[in-house]
Amino acid sequence: MKFSILVMASPYSSQGALQALEFAKSCLKQKHEIYRIFFYHDGVHNGSALQAPQQDEVNLQAQWSELQQEYNLDLVTCIAAALKRGVINQEEAKRYQKPASNLSDGFELSGLGQLLDAQINSDQVVTFA
Repeated sequence: MKFSILVMASPYSSQGALQALEFAKSCLKQKHEIYRIFFYHDGVHNGSALQAPQQDEVNLQAQWSELQQEYNLDLVTCIAAALKRGVINQEEAKRYQKPASNLSDGFELSGLGQLLDAQINSDQVVTFA
């Protein structure tokens, strides 16, 4: 089965982001395909490279990046939601004259069309809020 995952939960405000990560790992372990993981609303914070959780906590950003590298996953953050929340890549930092960028490697900024594309090309989209 081909899944896409919509993550709307911020990394440490609820269990949603961790549950999404565990769901993705479980899908891949069971040989299902993940078409895309789309981060929307507060979920865009999962792509921030500036997270520094305590040592005994799960580093969600690092685990998303590791999973992306291992399986070549498509991790897309909604550009409008990300810009509002200060999660930007180098190109947008330059465009908006910001002093730095913080989008993690493996994540990309794009529009809601990528979410629609995921809905069209997946058997099921699972949302974590």
